[in-house]
Amino acid sequence: MKKISLFLITYTGLCMLVNGQNKNILPSKEQVKYLQKEIGVIIHLDINIYAPETFDYAKKETLPPASSFNPSRIDTDQWIRAAKSAGARYAVLTAKHGTGFALWHTKANAYHTGNSPIEIDVVKSFIKSCKKYGLKPGIYYNTNMNTFYGAGYTPMTEEKRLEFNEVVYQQLSELWGNYGKLFEIWFDGGLMSDPKTGILDRVTVLLEQNQPNALLFGGLSGMNNLVRWVGNEDGRTPYPHWNQNFLSNVAGDGSETDNQYHGDPDGDVWMPGEADFPNRKKTAWNGGWLWRSNEDHHLFQSDELLDRFYTSVGRNSNMMMGMAIDTSGLFPEKDARIFEEFGTKLKQRENKKIATTSGRGNVVILKIRDSSTINQVEIQEDIKKGQRVRKYQIDARVDREWKKVCEGTSIGYKRIQFVDAVITPELRITITETSGMPILKSFTAYH
Repeated sequence: MKKISLFLITYTGLCMLVNGQNKNILPSKEQVKYLQKEIGVIIHLDINIYAPETFDYAKKETLPPASSFNPSRIDTDQWIRAAKSAGARYAVLTAKHGTGFALWHTKANAYHTGNSPIEIDVVKSFIKSCKKYGLKPGIYYNTNMNTFYGAGYTPMTEEKRLEFNEVVYQQLSELWGNYGKLFEIWFDGGLMSDPKTGILDRVTVLLEQNQPNALLFGGLSGMNNLVRWVGNEDGRTPYPHWNQNFLSNVAGDGSETDNQYHGDPDGDVWMPGEADFPNRKKTAWNGGWLWRSNEDHHLFQSDELLDRFYTSVGRNSNMMMGMAIDTSGLFPEKDARIFEEFGTKLKQRENKKIATTSGRGNVVILKIRDSSTINQVEIQEDIKKGQRVRKYQIDARVDREWKKVCEGTSIGYKRIQFVDAVITPELRITITETSGMPILKSFTAYH
């Protein structure tokens, strides 16, 4: 009998291959580790927070001098402790944001922290704090926008663009070569790819030499370990969300196109999504990404952060929360308290786990002791084997009959769904369409 049962399961799985194209597109080991991190933060600090009323990105004359950058109480340990309290496992720092001011002692120009009252290398301190508290470090560097050089906001001559390219190359060489292994590198808006005035080819070689294993958000289409934007800055990944995508949906310079937000289950490259959003609402100054005084009313509360956990991690992407550092150099106390509350809510959710199982094949049963009430289900595929499930249905056994409680398409690394509360002794997931033998790493019920 055991041999017969095994044959039936295998046969069912093989028959279901016709429902999808089994291209065997798999994640890299770095992409698997990335998805397992689930939550990251992107830390924003720039010199314009010292002149929020007068600064204009398009006008170099409004740039504050380096001497105005004075976060006298700066404490990168405090930043990372706050991030960790919210469940973050990796952190990205805006080493050079839109103004052009560098948070390290760059040799490319004099507009950096070394010429400020604090004099410290903020990037170095950030990397050290990440290592101290066990978070993986990453670096954001905007290669296109730079008020100090007039790049991105106003037209540049070919000569000025080529000069600017040398600055970009110098600074990326410093960031990628002097601070050790980086977990993620953020390209905001990709890279200039014009054959005459672009820098794409040189930067590609630089990456291969210095950071070959880093995850690349908005990264260059010819590279490995790509991560893509989900189409908004609200922490809401469109569903269904597929880890695969067609490379043709992504511009060669790494910038996003409208076609990529959902991904494509038949895509030719593995490219998971990252749902980023500031911890202050878009109605705040600078879209909520950077700090300004008297804007606490724009803060997302812990319940709103939890909601975005469900619409990001719960939809098969990573959650990337912004952290706006204030003029003193700290993540504000109220912001930090909300992060801690959110982290507590995540732990409380885990404590409400009712039952869990795993399995292979198109039907997996989850037995629930004492016929408990459930109102949330969580499903995970064995992502190392790829994203195979195309469509599924979940039923609960009620009064000896199976009753549908939810259905869906994409699962991937993780799918979380709310269901109407039901008392049941067991749940059943049926995979109705797949591109290969379904392998569920976990099938979990919560209340």
